[in-house]
Amino acid sequence: MNTLYPLEWLDTLILHSLNPNKSDLTVLSNIDIAGISESVKIEAEKIQIRLKNEIFLLVKKRQIRLQVRKYHSNLIYLLDSSVDHKKNKVFKNNDLAKVLDLVISTLDELLSFVENRFSQYLSLDERVPITYLIVSKKELMLKLRTLEELQLELEQDRSTIGIVINELSNSIQSSNEKASFRQIMYNRLLLKRLSEAYYNNDLNCTFSTLDKILIEMNFNCKKFVDTLIAKLSRNSNNDDDYSEKLNTLLCSYKDFNQLFSNERITFDPMMKNIKTTIDNWFNYEILYYERQMRQIINEIIPTSETSNKSNDKVECILSTDQMALILRASDESRVLKARSMNLVFKTIVPFLSTPFKKDLSYQSVRSKSYNAEDRDKEIAIQTLKKIIEKIKTY
Repeated sequence: MNTLYPLEWLDTLILHSLNPNKSDLTVLSNIDIAGISESVKIEAEKIQIRLKNEIFLLVKKRQIRLQVRKYHSNLIYLLDSSVDHKKNKVFKNNDLAKVLDLVISTLDELLSFVENRFSQYLSLDERVPITYLIVSKKELMLKLRTLEELQLELEQDRSTIGIVINELSNSIQSSNEKASFRQIMYNRLLLKRLSEAYYNNDLNCTFSTLDKILIEMNFNCKKFVDTLIAKLSRNSNNDDDYSEKLNTLLCSYKDFNQLFSNERITFDPMMKNIKTTIDNWFNYEILYYERQMRQIINEIIPTSETSNKSNDKVECILSTDQMALILRASDESRVLKARSMNLVFKTIVPFLSTPFKKDLSYQSVRSKSYNAEDRDKEIAIQTLKKIIEKIKTY
């Protein structure tokens, strides 16, 4: 296989011949500059042929991926170096400036060739070249301005879109030389979704069209998450008693669980996925209201009666459906061993109670383990996770 470095000529030209820190560019004549320009065009064609030949000789995907990423990174480095050279005052000379512009455009074309021809082997976390970043910033800022013209019916949505515009603007403008393709692609996709959406909101729905898009796009910006939580809190606080508050929360939680969120993409990689954050908030809120209701019930029942009935019982804050799921899973995973699952329920359930029911039928609890709702499964899982986290602290 040919082991020559395909970018050797361009590498030497950019890092030495056209480097104002290493060469005296003022000695170059018009003939020299014309010769360099002609050679750049010829060499660009040769490089594409060499790259194709070298990569197609490889068989293993891992080797191809490493080779493609190596050349992609080198081209980005040479492009960045060329752009950096252009800042030097020596390139105020019109002829020198033209030849450097030709080099920059040639490197851009070579990068596009690699990205289009071998895109499946590139990493989205690869740093974007400066020229690509500059063009992308202008494009994204132009699209961002169209969001300001959106006609949104809901006051809450108008506030939310303001947060989105501000956060995206900061993200785009603060992007430096280390911005990744993943970051640019996310911003572009989010702006496309927002600008093409039809904002037809049902006032009876917990989440607006804008909320659904941002949750789908995993827009985990802290300000938006806080705004969404505040909105959900207001919805439940409008009710008078804990039972109504809990019912509102459960309905909102049901609506939330039916929303799709693409966790493969994210606005802020340093933050948790929006689905995880909001889900945790729901679970803690529901648990709080359930405890408040249990406390009220205990205050209504005379203390002596409560004491007598609970002497031989262990109270579990889970519902019978959630309790049934954990007991069934314990039996089927052989954490609890008995002659039969029926014996497990018959032995344990009589000694358990819930905040709403002191005497439980083991047959009834066992039957509920086969007809669990998704919410009961989720609460059972969260409870077990809570136990795990507690054990870690011991």
